[in-house]
Amino acid sequence: MRVAVTGARGRLGRAVVDALADAPFTGPAGPIAWARDAFDLDAPDAVGLLLDAQKPEVVVHAAAWTDVDGCALDPELAIRRNGIATGILAAACAERQVDLLVISTNEVFDGTRRDGRGYGPADPVGPGNAYGASKAAAERLASEAFAARPGANLGIARTAWLFGSPGNDFPSRILDAADRAAGNGEPLRAVNDEWGTPTYTADLADAIVEILAEDATAGIHHLVNGSVATRADWARDVVARSRVDVEIVDVPASTWERPSRPPRWGVLEPTPLPAGEPMRPWPAAMADYAPALLRARKVRA
Repeated sequence: MRVAVTGARGRLGRAVVDALADAPFTGPAGPIAWARDAFDLDAPDAVGLLLDAQKPEVVVHAAAWTDVDGCALDPELAIRRNGIATGILAAACAERQVDLLVISTNEVFDGTRRDGRGYGPADPVGPGNAYGASKAAAERLASEAFAARPGANLGIARTAWLFGSPGNDFPSRILDAADRAAGNGEPLRAVNDEWGTPTYTADLADAIVEILAEDATAGIHHLVNGSVATRADWARDVVARSRVDVEIVDVPASTWERPSRPPRWGVLEPTPLPAGEPMRPWPAAMADYAPALLRARKVRA
């Protein structure tokens, strides 16, 4: 199976390319890695030529503008990059009968739910910020493109709170903040009123590979590690693994002024994987990620 991955140099794209390289169904050539020089969210119109030249059977669309504050400051650009570019890719795939798996986000939901349940695939979307609106547009435009030309499979894989190499993720930023706080003799402030499902890119990539291997692309998938956490819960886990001696103080998200606000309840209800096994709890994934995280911290020090 010829599989192309957009955003191949991004956090998730790299993990998906690495996981596909070990998958027997991609053959000896392995996956097709499309970085920005091949598929650019700012210039997506040539994607048909790319599909014709390299002839993938399925595309995993991991490329996105994920700067939520940047999206809030320029929502029209967010729609062009995340929404319209995805629609153009989807139309080109549908025309050529190429399956497409669009990576989406928990932020297509506004996070106002108060019943303690995670958002499921059948729940209506209603984004509460510009980033979520741009990704909801991507889902809608892709669905319309495949409905207009039935035959190939469209999948939407929503995920949340991604962490993993190459750094600048939440655990990396928390460690940097913890070091600064400890150095200044101050507590580390961590948000205690945002809930989500931290998800390791390596685990998400393995789940995507399983879906492709079982020809189960079609439909909406919620792919997240198990267990729910606040940002403060996650910060405590990260700091404990690093052994930074710093007090952690819970604060509300309103402590910091930002152009955008993520959903307060950003929890996704996981959907079953083809093999029936759920993705592991996020603390177990953090245990695997911690050595690389701490090595990177030593390099930055």
